[in-house]
Amino acid sequence: MRYKLQYLPVALAVRLIGTLPRSWARGIGILIGGLVYHLHPRLRRVGIRNLELAFPEKPLKERRRILRGVYVSLGRLLGEVCLFPYYTQKNSAQVAVYQGFENFEAAEKRGKGVLFLTGHFGGWEIGSFFHSLQGHLMQIVVRPLDNPYVDALVTHYRGLHGNTMLGKGDFARGLLAAMRQNATVGILMDTNMTPPQGVFVDFFGTAACTASGVARVALHTDAAVVPAFTIWDPVLRKYRVEFDRAVELVRTGDDEADAVANTALFTKIIEQYVRRYPDQWLWVHRRWKTRPPGEPPLY
Repeated sequence: MRYKLQYLPVALAVRLIGTLPRSWARGIGILIGGLVYHLHPRLRRVGIRNLELAFPEKPLKERRRILRGVYVSLGRLLGEVCLFPYYTQKNSAQVAVYQGFENFEAAEKRGKGVLFLTGHFGGWEIGSFFHSLQGHLMQIVVRPLDNPYVDALVTHYRGLHGNTMLGKGDFARGLLAAMRQNATVGILMDTNMTPPQGVFVDFFGTAACTASGVARVALHTDAAVVPAFTIWDPVLRKYRVEFDRAVELVRTGDDEADAVANTALFTKIIEQYVRRYPDQWLWVHRRWKTRPPGEPPLY
């Protein structure tokens, strides 16, 4: 009980921030992000180490600038998530706009399901929420948050307009069923994994153990894999929910080799977005924690 009660103020704070004017909520979120940056040295060390691995050519000053930007991005996202109950289809243009929506429409018309290829990038929670506000319901692959009160609250917010959650424990079966129903599923595939669920592919020039389930399901079902990223646009002062054309899968007939090749292809797409907007990706996650046999740890 004591373990649960210590988290209650966090959930209450989320609700409180959601009652504030939008500019205030964003500002408080960014302020919280700044505080976490200064008060959590372990995360700073992980972020700087990741940036060192990804951008060895950049000076330390530039890596620190990128890392501070990450906390601004996370804080902004926090403020917007707190405001989810405020948004409706009528006022949703305040938070985001579509770009490349025709790519999603074309993928959906194939009738074999859509897998959104995305990651912990920009406003990842906002993209799926905005999509549901426009009447395009999704299933979202999630891992329960450690904070039970916040997990319940975030699950409620994610599903306010019809989105449903797909637990990682039922990942493969749930995805196959969703594709048979021509559903859309969002998957964050930019986190560290361990074999056998993960395979090693290149990410910023370093082998990264990466979930291969998206590739395996896409190869099995012929579902469309659509890169989908929610990008903060400082000119628009809102997010762009950006869809690219469906990825053309590698098919050689060797199932295992194809799964690895397509996982590498998907990871390269994520890397391209991160290179374009480096301060909008979650550098504080130990992405390269799992190492190939015989390699020393990187952290």
